[in-house]
Amino acid sequence: MPAFTVDQVETIANSTLDHYMERRKVTPQSLQNKPLLKILRAKEKTFAGGKGAITGAVKGDYSTGVQGFQNDDTVGYGNPANTKRWNYPWKLLHAGIQFSMHECMVDGLSITDSVTGKNTTEHSDREIQALVNIIEEKLDDMEEGCDRALNLMYWRDGTQDATLIPGITSLVVDTPSAAVAIGGIDPVQNTWWRNRANVAIAGTGTPANQSVILTLQKEYRQLRKFGGNPTTWLAGSDMIDMIEQELRSKGNYTLEGWNSKGKTDGSMADIAFKDHMIQYDPTLDDLGYSKRLYVLDCDDIFPMVVENENWKRHNPARPHNKYVFYRAKTYAGGLIARKRNGCAVYGFV
Repeated sequence: MPAFTVDQVETIANSTLDHYMERRKVTPQSLQNKPLLKILRAKEKTFAGGKGAITGAVKGDYSTGVQGFQNDDTVGYGNPANTKRWNYPWKLLHAGIQFSMHECMVDGLSITDSVTGKNTTEHSDREIQALVNIIEEKLDDMEEGCDRALNLMYWRDGTQDATLIPGITSLVVDTPSAAVAIGGIDPVQNTWWRNRANVAIAGTGTPANQSVILTLQKEYRQLRKFGGNPTTWLAGSDMIDMIEQELRSKGNYTLEGWNSKGKTDGSMADIAFKDHMIQYDPTLDDLGYSKRLYVLDCDDIFPMVVENENWKRHNPARPHNKYVFYRAKTYAGGLIARKRNGCAVYGFV
């Protein structure tokens, strides 16, 4: 049985962790697109850490005005105090794998549990590859499993687990005027601290009414009213289907008619609104939100990670009472919204 020293196993495991993403030997069968996760990762910013929360200043009310006067009329002076602070929690996240000496033995590989590695047999490239395959399968599971968990976390509102980061549905809510502080700011007293929402668009039973499209047309002006830049549009399958039906009801197939390059093409182009692609996010279907559309300004909603803590790698030492090897990575950060009135959620009944 070919043998490896502990140091050799550690080296192989570290090397595999660095390079395994260059190829995937197991053909995946259940991977879904995760557009929200991809967008948020691209927008991630860093902060210095420290105890407490991620915080920042915002201002929505202005009290200074103008006053007319003549000659020696008395004029007044204001003392503005309208700045408020948002704050969001940051959390610690962990993902890790393990593999045992027993697993390696089952695959015909022996690990010599010694510091010096004396009296061990030489191993061939094939044996290294066999060990790499064992580790790669576990790394593949860790990476995709971690991505799936993060994607769900970023969509959910945080009530499912207090140790996880509250996601988009904690920031872009169905009832923006409700007396529930978001980021520590009361949206009842501060109307500018509200997202847009209409999750019960009526009249959609008849696509010819174009209820969804007309609602979006009207709402788009409001989303930009205070300088919003709502470029991220993520929808469930039923919402995209409804918009397609509304467009089809008006004959919007092609400018040339049904014939395309000598073929009758019954499809239509991907849906966009104001040049913003309405992307299908399968997670919305999984969460029961297939009839919804989330419009996000990701210049103002994005993750913040503690500097140097963005999925930091860990190679824990083997415990003295377990013949097991460990690999892990950790993250410290949160999801913040520093402005909400450029974001929205829409849905139909």
